[in-house]
Amino acid sequence: MVSSSSLLTTPASTLHVLPASDPPYNLLQTHPSLTLLSKCKSIQNLKQVHTHIIKTGLHNTHFAMSKLVEFCAVSQFGDLSYALSVFECVEKPNQIIWNTIIRGYSLSSKPLQAVEFYVRMILSGAEPNSYTFPFVLKSCARVGAAQEGKQVHGHVLKHGVGSDAFVHTSLINMYAKSGELDNARLVFNKSHLRDAVSFTALITGYVSRGCMDEARSLFDEISIRDAVSWNAMISGYAQSGRFEEALALFSDMRKENVVPNESTMLTVLSACAQSGSLELGKWVASWIEDQGLGSNVRLVNALIDMYSKCGALDTARGLFDGVQQRDVISWNVMIGGYTHMSRYKEALALFRLMLRSNAEPNDVTFLGILPACAHLGALDLGKWIHVYIDKKLQSLTNASLQTSLIDMYAKCGNIEAAKQVFDGMEAKSLASWNAMITGLAMHGKANAALDLFSKMADEGFKPDDITFVGVLSACNHGGLVDLGRQYFSSMTKDYHISPQLQHYGCMIDLLGRAGLLDEAEALMKTMEMKPDGAVWGSLLGACRTHKRVEMGEYVAKHVFELEPENAGAHVLLSNIYAGAGRWDDVARIRTTLNDIGIKKVPGSTSIEVDSVVHEFLVGDKVHPLSEEIYEMLKEMDRLLDMAGFVPDTSEVLYDMDEEWKEGILSHHSEKLAIAFGLISTKPGTTIRIVKNLRVCGNCHSATKLISKIFNREIIARDRNRFHHFRDGSCSCNDNW
Repeated sequence: MVSSSSLLTTPASTLHVLPASDPPYNLLQTHPSLTLLSKCKSIQNLKQVHTHIIKTGLHNTHFAMSKLVEFCAVSQFGDLSYALSVFECVEKPNQIIWNTIIRGYSLSSKPLQAVEFYVRMILSGAEPNSYTFPFVLKSCARVGAAQEGKQVHGHVLKHGVGSDAFVHTSLINMYAKSGELDNARLVFNKSHLRDAVSFTALITGYVSRGCMDEARSLFDEISIRDAVSWNAMISGYAQSGRFEEALALFSDMRKENVVPNESTMLTVLSACAQSGSLELGKWVASWIEDQGLGSNVRLVNALIDMYSKCGALDTARGLFDGVQQRDVISWNVMIGGYTHMSRYKEALALFRLMLRSNAEPNDVTFLGILPACAHLGALDLGKWIHVYIDKKLQSLTNASLQTSLIDMYAKCGNIEAAKQVFDGMEAKSLASWNAMITGLAMHGKANAALDLFSKMADEGFKPDDITFVGVLSACNHGGLVDLGRQYFSSMTKDYHISPQLQHYGCMIDLLGRAGLLDEAEALMKTMEMKPDGAVWGSLLGACRTHKRVEMGEYVAKHVFELEPENAGAHVLLSNIYAGAGRWDDVARIRTTLNDIGIKKVPGSTSIEVDSVVHEFLVGDKVHPLSEEIYEMLKEMDRLLDMAGFVPDTSEVLYDMDEEWKEGILSHHSEKLAIAFGLISTKPGTTIRIVKNLRVCGNCHSATKLISKIFNREIIARDRNRFHHFRDGSCSCNDNW
């Protein structure tokens, strides 16, 4: 690096240029002051050189001023505003100086200024040339200024430079990026130029508009394809979600012995990640090592993303841990990988490590970590993220981030905070409406969800299939059978949305809960697709609720055919038999489960206390405060008994003494989590828990009483919905 002192002590050249003189080019080129320009590393250095240029009279030459403007306008150490100041001091700038300042603005954050300078150039009487137009057209393309671009096109024809390869490609690119593909094609067709660059410019235009078939037809016409052409087509397929075609084309590229570059591999790794093509991803990893690119952070980040999304999280983490200079993308892809594979605890742990490492998270980081907070019920961390976003990213208008906050608050049990975020959004997206409607539905606020749906329609938003999942869920959780039928019908008749499995699932569950099992079965028979295990499973749950043993056996048979290892279905059928006192059948199912080796998904409940998520399993005794927890459990059972609570033992699968059944029920994971919450928080504090399975009837009844006995609001999220327990009652009105 050139120090300030070294520039200051550089002796002035003996050559002093007088005004209106024209010194030889070789003397100017080797002048010490101009030689120093290439060594500048800061604007301060540049100003010192500028001072020498003025002292020696070099500012009287267009050559020196063009070099100075070029450094200011184009160099990473330059300053475009300083370039403009220098430019304004030049008397009658020549083509090179005009072109340089236009080029500088075309690369800047204000590309329209390049067009304005082009207009100034024309008005000044200076003649544009083939070097001028590519920069002006690029600026038009960047801002989609098609009308200005057409006027520049007229100037191109007027000055006779349309046959220049760079100008020709720039015209195609300008029209393509402005969305005028027909004009781009017209420019292409009318020219004799048919090189890979012009083909690629038009292909890129078609790709940007999703016209992949037209792009492929053009691609196939190219006689000699370079890596850029292949990249444009492979990237197009990947961006369109046609990952298999992207990878197939990459295979063709290898067969034709075209050497891929970094850009190729970034796209291919992304396609591997999205399509789960782990083996090809491994081949790319070997190629990266063979090329000595193992320290290329962009490629390593893409590898981490690929391994994560393909399920090889340990390999991904090994790569991540080996990166010496991690950037924010390194953290984001690893956190996102954990979230993508439902490894939420690891995602939170890595996020905390990121903060301890003094790495600055960005909006993408939060889009990866907020779903993990939502799943685990980590409300404290979610609140911290919200505060961080408001403080550090307040200038960011990211609707997806706001939608993620709505989803997080709703799933963490704070629907009021979710509503505040939603109401505070200046520009709501369809996704944000959907998140809020679904959140209200989950919390059993059916009328509020349906009112919001009506408001959404009034504001001109057209609902999609996700919207109707939320609307039908609201009807389901509210037990609104007639309204559910109306919305299900309206979805197809008024909005022309074909029902998907989730919509049928909501309706069948709604009808089943209402005891309309025959209507639910009739609806299943009208489905355009075959019911999956979840749809049959909801009907099986209704059979358990309404004690329909024969129908339950019929429905269970279908579930077992579709999902032979579905332990939950076996348990539901066992519950149906247990409720009917058919213990031999219960024993038979239990034996079947043991013989096949199917294990019931263990019930687990998590609770966040002081920003730490604690998880409990049924009968869990591994927690450091286990002794205190079980003491509180005994106190809870004692107070419940005094309040007249009688445990419902009908859902315990084994034919055993009632006293033993009661013992099993009292050790359910949600009871343990509530006990921990009671000993770990101040009186009156709301307790929030998250369970991975449907809460059982016994725990539901017990929790209602616990909320009254201990004067606590208990907000519980199970697999189906939220339950707000307060003063001895539940928001679900016992409909879950």
